[in-house]
Amino acid sequence: MMRIWRRLVAFTLVSAVNGQVSMMDRAAHVRNNPAELDNLWAKAKIVHFSAGRLAIADGASQLRFLNAAQIDELIESEGFKTGERYFLGLDQKENAPYFAWNSPHADSEKEEAPAGYATLREIGGELDEVQMEIALHTVALSNWHNTHPHCARCGATTSVALGGAVRTCDKDKSEHYPRTDCAVIVLVRDSQDRILLGRQAIWPEGRFSCFAGFLEPGETFEQCVQREVYEESGLKVREINYLGSQPWPFPASVMISFEAITDLPDSARPDGEEIVDIKWLTRAELRAEVSDRTLSLPPSMSVSRKMIDRWLFS
Repeated sequence: MMRIWRRLVAFTLVSAVNGQVSMMDRAAHVRNNPAELDNLWAKAKIVHFSAGRLAIADGASQLRFLNAAQIDELIESEGFKTGERYFLGLDQKENAPYFAWNSPHADSEKEEAPAGYATLREIGGELDEVQMEIALHTVALSNWHNTHPHCARCGATTSVALGGAVRTCDKDKSEHYPRTDCAVIVLVRDSQDRILLGRQAIWPEGRFSCFAGFLEPGETFEQCVQREVYEESGLKVREINYLGSQPWPFPASVMISFEAITDLPDSARPDGEEIVDIKWLTRAELRAEVSDRTLSLPPSMSVSRKMIDRWLFS
């Protein structure tokens, strides 16, 4: 028992939200009380999400929190349509309420971003843990609402319910809940403690990352790890260990990260379709290729980057 305990204490989980314990109380008990939600909205810190972008502070890559009066001003003066309110929860420290306001702007269909707005990919690496958690929740929830305006059963329109946690069919009153797609992501190592990274053709030139793929019906996470690594690199792996998880709302995933060992590194081959190139790297080789810009790593906000950094600096 002592040996297991020591291993768990030394084990570091990886995620964009590194504190692991939520900074927010989602306060589900409040969601079915419209009057209380209205009361909280009047004093809330509100994240504005519009056409895939978040409102950011002037001159900084931080979220810009609005109040209810400022939302009213946006509706009246800047061409934003009346949007939808989603209750995000209460700050664990100050008990302050947070909401998202999801509203398209006048040029949303032209994909022209108004000044003061940026995507989560653009600012994610600069956010602190609290803002990152709030931003992930806002983007994931808003993306789901934007793609589910109609009932999957009868095709009628749906409306926001329970503070944004549900959409209800306006016709048959059926309830529809946000969907999150599970995907595994794997850092493959060999007996020499090298890592194997792969490259997709659609990525920026020189970008390499970990292997990843979606969970299939009836499949465990570990089985998915084995299948995805084999499909993309031709390798069989063992010693599959869980590292952590991270919401990845692009558009609606949660990444479950693992590391795994292969005994036959020389048999690695890219599948030629999704993965077009692979390479084994020591720590020295990785640093050298990043330094001379022949290899680029995933963004710092991604769990794949944190998996690589965890290995690199261990």
